[in-house]
Amino acid sequence: MKGQGFKIAAALLPGDIRAAALALPERVRARAEELRLRAGRRGSVLLPEGERPFTARELDVRDLESVLETATRASAHTALESVRAGFVAVGGGVRLGLSGVVAESEGRVLAIRRLGSMALRIPHEARGCADALFPALCEGGFRDTLLLSTPGGGKTTLLRELVRLLGGSRRVALLDERGEVAGAFDGLPRFEIGERTDVLTGADKRRGAMMMLRAMNPEVLAMDEITDAADVEAVRLAAGCGVRLLATAHAASAAELKRRPLYRALLAEGIFERAVEIARGEGGRSYALRELRA
Repeated sequence: MKGQGFKIAAALLPGDIRAAALALPERVRARAEELRLRAGRRGSVLLPEGERPFTARELDVRDLESVLETATRASAHTALESVRAGFVAVGGGVRLGLSGVVAESEGRVLAIRRLGSMALRIPHEARGCADALFPALCEGGFRDTLLLSTPGGGKTTLLRELVRLLGGSRRVALLDERGEVAGAFDGLPRFEIGERTDVLTGADKRRGAMMMLRAMNPEVLAMDEITDAADVEAVRLAAGCGVRLLATAHAASAAELKRRPLYRALLAEGIFERAVEIARGEGGRSYALRELRA
């Protein structure tokens, strides 16, 4: 899968923009986290140290519309549902984020009337990144765990690696709502996720959790991004079913997590026992294991 995420993302771009992306040095393509496309500005590539332009010309709205059309395979229905969610799951773990002028009615997003910018998120495998962390997580038996970082901090990458390690010896059910963790393409995972891992893509977490608990008898239930009340309800439903939980959440630390109303109820109920704080520095990412029930 190495390098495939960048190629999948670049394949969505119009001809000259695609050529500019593919002309980037291999060392840049290998480290690219996103391709950022903004109308009226040059396209840029997001690297760990920041953004740098990669196109000679400024992009226009037609360029962005072309990317969306390619990403949705010219399906008006898919495009509408994707716009309402704010992203398109492209396949192979690539996600296209959307921004622009929103048309809204009665608090519900109907469409984006005019695209303004896009972010093509490029997935990465980081084999070995959890080698030091994993024994501590499993000491005395794996316990319900949250992975924490700010957006873009590496939660999904760490989740993918932990699912791979856990799935080597345990039955893991992965709720991969947007197809980013396993990088499923035409139903088959493109990333290594463990011999005993079963993946469900496309269903929301609440329905997906019940489906996998009833059908696949998992020992660990893994999911990405607890972001709203429906996700919290999915966690609550699964918590009493004899399965261990592994999930990600947006927070810089366990202390910040406890201050957020969405997560406060989960913590008060004692559903998650510990958290892994992901920090990003000049030497790369580091992980700190924190107890949540202390």
